[in-house]
Amino acid sequence: MGRDLRPLFEPRGVVVTGVSSHPGKFGFVTLHNLLSCGYEGAVFAVGREAGSVLGQPVLASIESLPDGAAELLVVCTPVSVNEEIIRTAASRGVRAVFVAAGGYSETGPDGIEAEARLVAMADELGLVLAGPNGQGITSPPVGLCAQIVAPYPPRGRIGVASQSGNFVSAFQNYAGQTGIGLSRSVSAGNAAATGIADYLEWFADDPETDVGLCYVEGLTDGRDFFERMATVTRRMPVVVVKGGATSGGQRAAASHTGSLASDDRVFDGMARQAGMVRTPTIEAAFDAAASFATQPLPGGDGVLVLTTAGGWGVVTADAVTSHPDLTLTALPEDLLVAVDAMLPPRWSRNNPVDLAGGETRDTIPELLDLVAAHPGIDSILQLGLGIQGNTAALTRRGPFHPDHGLERIVDYHERQERRYAEAAAAASATHSKPILVASELAVAQPDNPMVTAVRESGRLCYASADRAVAALGHMAWYAAWLRARS
Repeated sequence: MGRDLRPLFEPRGVVVTGVSSHPGKFGFVTLHNLLSCGYEGAVFAVGREAGSVLGQPVLASIESLPDGAAELLVVCTPVSVNEEIIRTAASRGVRAVFVAAGGYSETGPDGIEAEARLVAMADELGLVLAGPNGQGITSPPVGLCAQIVAPYPPRGRIGVASQSGNFVSAFQNYAGQTGIGLSRSVSAGNAAATGIADYLEWFADDPETDVGLCYVEGLTDGRDFFERMATVTRRMPVVVVKGGATSGGQRAAASHTGSLASDDRVFDGMARQAGMVRTPTIEAAFDAAASFATQPLPGGDGVLVLTTAGGWGVVTADAVTSHPDLTLTALPEDLLVAVDAMLPPRWSRNNPVDLAGGETRDTIPELLDLVAAHPGIDSILQLGLGIQGNTAALTRRGPFHPDHGLERIVDYHERQERRYAEAAAAASATHSKPILVASELAVAQPDNPMVTAVRESGRLCYASADRAVAALGHMAWYAAWLRARS
């Protein structure tokens, strides 16, 4: 059992220091975010002068904080006053501290000393200390947005811990774009007392979280980190992006959070051994985490590609075939016979199953259920949806709608797109197999009815077949890792 981080993510009351009426200051922004995102606990503001900010009374001193009223302290004040503030807050019942302020180990010898004093004091007082030099915490299950920036993500099942605040924001932005939300997020900053491993261990036991997503630059104790991760990954998947993979990146990491980036090849080998899913980019990391959060794990590496037109199938077959953790499944004979009865003679009679434009009103939903039910298929990539929605959009904008029977055909096209997306989610849930829908329309035309229906089904519409293949490959690798250890 790891550290108890509940006071950090589900506090009974929050107090913010450094609050002023200047809307550009961290204290003001944090107070605004706390009051704007649905947090129902008590909120207290502390500033240099008593008064009111955003309709909230401002305490002139932390000594005025009522006993037991707040569990979380968000520190937006300078290094020189923080130790006294934290000690006093602890005497009033505060149990967790997030230090947003910088000026610590990332700045040199004096900052290193100040950070060491901070850690020693938190240890003495029994406080959870997050940061310093971090952007904050969000916890959508309780409406908590205790951070010095936007955005505030929708609620979901992904827990984020990052040594970069900017990448927390990036994951929050992707959550907003895709609808695949976050359960918690924390910018670990310098991770002086509470590190990425502490957050991930807590996420693994958190009923709100199904997958951990982290960005790491450097580790003070790599062996300890990977030993702890090897137990975490048996309980939930963990997706990691590693910064500082090159000498240039390592120098940048040292100046960014004071971290010394570890040898990249060693990190990679240890991550795989510990069952962590490593991705090369932030986009790929979110795709993988969103897949783990919304799709069942595949039972094997076999993939069936289902497409409405040939080109998508060809390039996706290439991507699957070249992926080390996936196999383009040979189409089982009984499934070929069953599909043959549903499609016109020009279909591909192979995997990819290319409908060659031969689908009728019910073909795609029926075909999805048929192939997902087959024991020889482990997962499905669905391509080529959205065409009817595109046709409907152009027709709606044209000069002839709604006359000439166009209103009826537009409604039909849009209904069909929704059916296809809903059928993919239903077949996946019914047969406990991943079905990934990919289309450039996820980015190019996010209001396409297929894309919106995929989002409303609680799943990710992948921006390309390549990204879907990459995400599925991570799922297949992790599922195989789990099976090998069971």
